[in-house]
Amino acid sequence: MVIRYLVGGGLVGGSLAGMMSMSASAQSNNEALAKQLSNPVANLISVPFQFNYDEDLGSGNGERFLLNIQPVIPFGISDNWNLISRTILPVVSQDDVVPGEGSQFGLGDTVQSFFFSPKAPTASGVIWGVGPVFLLPTATETTLGAEKWGGGPTGVVLRQSGPWTTGLLANHLWDFAGESHRNDIDSTFLQPFASYTTPEAWTYGVNSESTYDWEANQWSVPVNAFVTKLTSLGAQPISVGGGVRYWVEQPDSGPDGWGARLILTLLYPQ
Repeated sequence: MVIRYLVGGGLVGGSLAGMMSMSASAQSNNEALAKQLSNPVANLISVPFQFNYDEDLGSGNGERFLLNIQPVIPFGISDNWNLISRTILPVVSQDDVVPGEGSQFGLGDTVQSFFFSPKAPTASGVIWGVGPVFLLPTATETTLGAEKWGGGPTGVVLRQSGPWTTGLLANHLWDFAGESHRNDIDSTFLQPFASYTTPEAWTYGVNSESTYDWEANQWSVPVNAFVTKLTSLGAQPISVGGGVRYWVEQPDSGPDGWGARLILTLLYPQ
């Protein structure tokens, strides 16, 4: 079927089937791009801005606004391998979290991970990456960071089957330098995750970002549920979304009850 119409006094012809095909192709590309976002070691440059809110910290009346800036940059280091750089730089605003210290605003400590990951999944469809993780004392106030340098191993394993992505990201950090009067760091981070991406590029997901402090023998266990949508601002692909979380377990001074999260991610497909 061909449709013809006048635009600015001229006759324009176009194939309806061709336009439908282009639309279907764009939708398929968006779905694939949204699925890449669910893969922590995808060959995709992205810059997520993750805004978090938690309350009932400290003595019970504290609240924290946390913006995590998390650029992900892949580097091809051979025909078969990528090196994925994942950075988490926190910007923190908090009030009544540290007893007697009032309010603070500034940078927290940076977590920098590197994953060596095969470019192709295994024969069974497993995607994985391993490498080092580092804690960098970038906090602008003593109450916002550990004043320690840290390091350890990190790894991720996942599988993408149809619309589903399931996997686990983990790391462990020990301190090796820094202010001796501050608490030692010996902590394990576990992030199991699952998500479902629709053909319209909506992604529904759930994860936990659990930390076990081996020095204090305490768990911090938030469970997050979220939804995101891949769209664009002009030619710039973006993903926007949000969700809620519930703190299942937390240390005495940690957040309690419900929290919220908003997400904006800039994407730069290669």
